[in-house]
Amino acid sequence: MPVLERAKQFMPFAAVRGLDAALAQKERELERVEKRELFEETAEQLNETLCMLKKGMRLSVTYYGDGTYRQVTEAFGAVDAAARVLRLQNARIPLDDICSIAIEV
Repeated sequence: MPVLERAKQFMPFAAVRGLDAALAQKERELERVEKRELFEETAEQLNETLCMLKKGMRLSVTYYGDGTYRQVTEAFGAVDAAARVLRLQNARIPLDDICSIAIEV
């Protein structure tokens, strides 16, 4: 038996199609957490940080979305006060969902 044919015997296969995707979805559902309310001091710090941001600054933002806390690091675009949204290079994050902002150096 050729070597390639022998190797095929040990290759993994999916016995049930879509099982991996269904398991990954179920795992994401189980990881959901409740949104924590910010302390007044933390909210004040966030407000101060938002006021001193300049376009192009690189930020690391932790926010609540889709039932879990996420972190994104991108360049700052602007704060849309009317829509209450923080605009980054490739993301728009509602201000009410932000729990921390760190300025990357």
